[in-house]
Amino acid sequence: MSDVLKAAFIFVAPNANPKEHRSWVRTEAVELLAVAVSDYAQAESLARELVENENISAIELCGGFGAVGTAQIAAAVDVPVGVVRFDIHPGFNNASGDKIFS
Repeated sequence: MSDVLKAAFIFVAPNANPKEHRSWVRTEAVELLAVAVSDYAQAESLARELVENENISAIELCGGFGAVGTAQIAAAVDVPVGVVRFDIHPGFNNASGDKIFS
């Protein structure tokens, strides 16, 4: 495999700043950018930016994104969007991001 997959993992955390709270992991086959955002709106903007400026070709969302948040991000970009699933997220006091951000 000669092509490197450039992917992003976006997670939600209180008071996150995506300009500061980010880190690359690079292997021979995959380059993964992990980025923290504070809400769905910030995630949507970030997803567009990453696809346009970083050539990201796949996005995975943390379990804090509910069905609504996942659909919002998937509609914003033209790359595959996946999600880690929790019915309730331990980082959100056992609530879904949909209840918090919608």
